[in-house]
Amino acid sequence: MNQIENKLKQAIQEAVQKAFAITIETEEINIEIPKEKSHGDYSTNAAMRLTKQLKKNPREIASALCEALDKETASVERIEIAGPGFINFFMKSDRLASVIQTILKEQENYGKSDAGKGIRINVEYVSANPTGDLHPGHARGAAIGDSVTRMLKMAGYEVTREYYVNDAGNQIDKMGKSLQARYLQLCGVEAEVPEDGYHGPDLIEIAKELKKAYGDRYAHTSKAESLAFFKEEGLKAELKKLKDDLALFNVEFDVWTSERSVYQRGLVERAVATLIQQGMTYESEGALWLKTTEFGDDKDRVLRKSDGSYTYLTPDIAYHLDKLDRGYDQLVDFFGADHHGYIVRLKAAIQALGYPSDKLDVDIIQMARMIKDGEEFKLSKRSGKAVALRDLIEEAGADAVRYFFASRAADTQMDFDIDMAKKQTNENPVYYAQYAHARMCSILRQAEGISIADQTNLIAHPKELELCKHLNEFAAVVADAAKCRQPHKMCNYIRTLAQDFHSFYAECKVVDKENPELSAQRLALVTAAKITMKNALNLIGVSAPEKM
Repeated sequence: MNQIENKLKQAIQEAVQKAFAITIETEEINIEIPKEKSHGDYSTNAAMRLTKQLKKNPREIASALCEALDKETASVERIEIAGPGFINFFMKSDRLASVIQTILKEQENYGKSDAGKGIRINVEYVSANPTGDLHPGHARGAAIGDSVTRMLKMAGYEVTREYYVNDAGNQIDKMGKSLQARYLQLCGVEAEVPEDGYHGPDLIEIAKELKKAYGDRYAHTSKAESLAFFKEEGLKAELKKLKDDLALFNVEFDVWTSERSVYQRGLVERAVATLIQQGMTYESEGALWLKTTEFGDDKDRVLRKSDGSYTYLTPDIAYHLDKLDRGYDQLVDFFGADHHGYIVRLKAAIQALGYPSDKLDVDIIQMARMIKDGEEFKLSKRSGKAVALRDLIEEAGADAVRYFFASRAADTQMDFDIDMAKKQTNENPVYYAQYAHARMCSILRQAEGISIADQTNLIAHPKELELCKHLNEFAAVVADAAKCRQPHKMCNYIRTLAQDFHSFYAECKVVDKENPELSAQRLALVTAAKITMKNALNLIGVSAPEKM
């Protein structure tokens, strides 16, 4: 974490003990970077938080703390008391600049921490039905989910990235029948795609491949007999396409779990038996019900219908029980906005199985509207007019698509402006960030032959120190964004880093032949900024080009 802030917290803790003979934990001390630069490098409201306990005026408490604080150990140049009792710290420049050598030493590991304390966490995201192209809703889930797992790993969590393949439901039957119809049409047999089936062009392409491989072998068998073949071949082709598109989007998974395997391994029957054993079910009207109302649901839910078939909820419960049995400390699911009502019943099921509700966290990912030429694209998965993930990547590039989707909080709706994503100007936030990295690389290329300094005693310009201060924040931002599962905080960090770097470069001459010692130290700062920018971009799955 940020060593400067930690040192300040320890110094404040010791000052409180020295001035008032009481003990406070460092976790209770809040340190912030003031918005106004004139208010110092760091600020704390510790004096105001102690007012109730000490029954003293906060400015009086602040004055006593300033008197007792060991400025030398905390690397503080001077202290000011502001407003009702804020304490503002102006740090020694060499302490702020010391982050440069830390970054140069740690390289791609800069930003790592043990904040997660090795907690085992399973993160499930995307999990789209393998029945067609991934649409922008899936793409947003992929960008956010993958970014979260990258940050969790950086912050010291043990992470498993999981995709749940819904390959056993009614949608797979519809897909199989739709593919069968397309194949029969190619064989000259009259056939109609079911009205509620899949009408997209992808199934036509799969049908062409099947016709090429098998000829008209399945044109003369009954539809009932050949349906299993078309379901299997369609599933195989759609799943491969889905994996290829995700790889193109720089998204990978550690585990792919099949819904069919959940049934085949007897996990559904086992989960139902466990719930019955726990006394969490009852029978009514020939169906088996789960007592979800005992855990906040608005009504109890059917597990097994009167015809003996299971509802959509039951295999999901079995799947989550399987994940818990694998020994994870925490489960996280990313759901689309249309699954919002499903959260309560799933968390109720987790509790019915005997686990606390907070064992499972569910984050909702809102849809994104596609905007081009100022107008919205209407999306319809079955009409064949959907904007597919691959189309987005071809249009704007994987980097821009990932950055834009990660840059807004998942639970807020957003407009994805394709025209903006394609712009090669500073208006485009991903271009602005990548250009900053490319400029850093260009500076270092131009300075070839000048050794990077191993000390930073000359780094003292306000723009240099502002950049150093932001570099110091990186690990703390990673840990915070990981804990909150909010990649947009990393995008905010990246934007500010680019701003601080451009501002520094505009005022500070990096390569100055008349001042080689300062040049060497500024080159070290540029290198540190480059490393941090690359690490930050990688956390949201965006590349850091060296030339643009």
